[in-house]
Amino acid sequence: MPDPLPRAFYTRSALEVAPDLLGNILVRELDGHRLAGRIVEVEAYLGGEDAASHAFRGPTPRNRSMFGPPGHAYVYLIYGVHHCLNIVTGPEGDGQAVLIRALEPLEGVELMRANRREAPDRQLTNGPGKLCQALAIDRRLDGHDLCLGETLWLEPGPQPGEPICAGPRVGVRGDDLALNRAWRFYLKGHPDVSPAPQNRLPCTLTRPTPNETSHD
Repeated sequence: MPDPLPRAFYTRSALEVAPDLLGNILVRELDGHRLAGRIVEVEAYLGGEDAASHAFRGPTPRNRSMFGPPGHAYVYLIYGVHHCLNIVTGPEGDGQAVLIRALEPLEGVELMRANRREAPDRQLTNGPGKLCQALAIDRRLDGHDLCLGETLWLEPGPQPGEPICAGPRVGVRGDDLALNRAWRFYLKGHPDVSPAPQNRLPCTLTRPTPNETSHD
């Protein structure tokens, strides 16, 4: 099996890491079984400058892992029901992370179906809460080191052949910049992308810089 993605991959800005995650493989080892999926949709979140980010107001008991070393997992519970998996990026203390929004199931699909209570295959991992349920990812993995190659990690996958779209993030709150920044990245036309509003911008990849403030 390939080695896990190295720490250096995650030390960059979330805005660089997010599109580079597309096509790579998320792996969960569960009771001796290997569950894996290709990453097809992500969202980037910065720290204090990003009003949509959990890190906007600084560290709390809930988001402490987000300020930890890059290459660790930040797992939180939303609406008291759904877990969401984020990958911590950037310098330690910055509070940057990338939300994994959707996967293409590759391995362990039968166990994913069981974990998702026999949901249709098209809905196994096409959303952040769905993929966490399918791969049995919860708060017990908050702070987990993804570079160890144990329990939960990421492996390199082939470069995507699909065009990469950039558009506004889904369901966020905050100021106009937070609502309109094109910091959601996904593979155009992929059937496992979440059923979110379609991107309002041309389907081309633009690599924004951390100090970019508009996407006109």
